[in-house]
Amino acid sequence: MAPETDPPFRRIAADLRRRITTGELAPGERVPSNRRLAQDWGVALATATKALTVLRSEGLVEARPRVGTVVATPVTPAHQPASPEGELSRERLIATALGIADAEGLAALSMRAVAARLGVAPMSAYRYVTSKDELVLLAADAAFGEAGYPDDPPTGWRPRLELGARTLWSLFRRHPWLAELGPVTRPLLLPNLLTHAEWALAALDGHGLPAATALDIHVLFYSYIEGLAANLEREARAQAATGLTGDQWTDTRFAAFDTRAAAARFPVFTRLTAELDEGYDLDLDTLFESGLGTLLDGLAPRIEGASGRS
Repeated sequence: MAPETDPPFRRIAADLRRRITTGELAPGERVPSNRRLAQDWGVALATATKALTVLRSEGLVEARPRVGTVVATPVTPAHQPASPEGELSRERLIATALGIADAEGLAALSMRAVAARLGVAPMSAYRYVTSKDELVLLAADAAFGEAGYPDDPPTGWRPRLELGARTLWSLFRRHPWLAELGPVTRPLLLPNLLTHAEWALAALDGHGLPAATALDIHVLFYSYIEGLAANLEREARAQAATGLTGDQWTDTRFAAFDTRAAAARFPVFTRLTAELDEGYDLDLDTLFESGLGTLLDGLAPRIEGASGRS
């Protein structure tokens, strides 16, 4: 137990540290959120956040997208890989990198972090990959390769594009950090990512579209999915940092929103929000499906019109 004279954040950290080391909170188990800690201890949210930051720096907890802050798996001989360093492989490095990026985000992925997770010297990893950048791309390619397409595609360009969109969305859902890799103006020529591009371009092929138009449509199609998916990782980071879900955060903002002052300046916004008796549920999966239908409806005249002219 921390002395009563210690700052509140240290007392909170000491209590959680005790619960973790005694096994009361097991590896992988979610720890109380910043908001819950602030309520239980009667402190400011920033104080609770600082306590979790201390534990994170000690390696006792880690942030996991869409989950929150959980107890980290201790790096002890019992948890290290059974294989000796001599059996380190490119595949093990990629799998470990993928796990770190999924659990903690792309910013947490480094050669040192991968080596530590595998229980080997940091320089050992460089025998198999030349840099962190290469490792990130290899992990991304592995992630994009986790889902494929049937040998017999559905009939029609639209069902095929719908399947391609939902397949990509599921991969971004599983690996939100993929949406942070880079702009579409600098395409990644990863084999497994090109598999998804080939599927979409094949759906557009044979409709009389000029090559540049077909590629433009594909970029628009992919950008829609990636752009919406970028919010998955942003929300995961925001939730881990604040301890608030998106709905909780919005509630705190609207509680302080002066609707009377806003009504004159933003009349439509004020009226629409006032009409929402049960609030506005911004669900990204629902928004994805709605936007996908709207996007394909807009593309239909262009694609089918080109077919009629060819």
